[in-house]
This record gives sequence, C-alpha cells and structure tokens, in this order.
Amino acid sequence: MDLPEEVVDDLRKRLRRIGGQIEGIERMLDDGRECRDLVTQISAANRSLERTGFRLLSAGMTYCISNPEAAEADGYPIDEVEKMFLRLA
Repeated sequence: MDLPEEVVDDLRKRLRRIGGQIEGIERMLDDGRECRDLVTQISAANRSLERTGFRLLSAGMTYCISNPEAAEADGYPIDEVEKMFLRLA
C-alpha cells in the first residue's frame, strides 16, 4: 500500500511521542511513583497507540477506496482492510 509521505511522517512523529511516553513510564517506575499515576500514563500511551493505528488505517482505507484495483493487487482488498480496522476497534 502506497501511503502519502505526510501520513508516514505523521505516524513516525506519533510513534516517537509514544516512545517518549513509555520512557517516562519507566522513569516513573524507577522513581517509585504511585500506581494510579502509572496507570494514568499507561492508559494515555495506549490511547495514543490506538490513535496511531486508526490514523494508519484511515489513510489505508482512503487509498483502498480511491485505488481499489491497485490496493487489491497489493494484497489489501477492502474487506481485508475492514478486518484490520475491526481488530483495532
């Protein structure tokens, strides 16, 4: 699937931000922070990761709808992309 460069850049930024969140959670563990604070940060990182997945699938669905033959030739028929979407939902 051919994703626009701006989508790839956005996904990379999101993933770097999530990586920073995870590092922050590790520091919180090292510092002996409260369980509720850790859970809050883990929940935020999880939501960020889910949004990143939805951003990817949104771009993928746009590509598949705009280029159905090319998408299917790439191994991404619309029903397969729908299944991927439902896995994240």
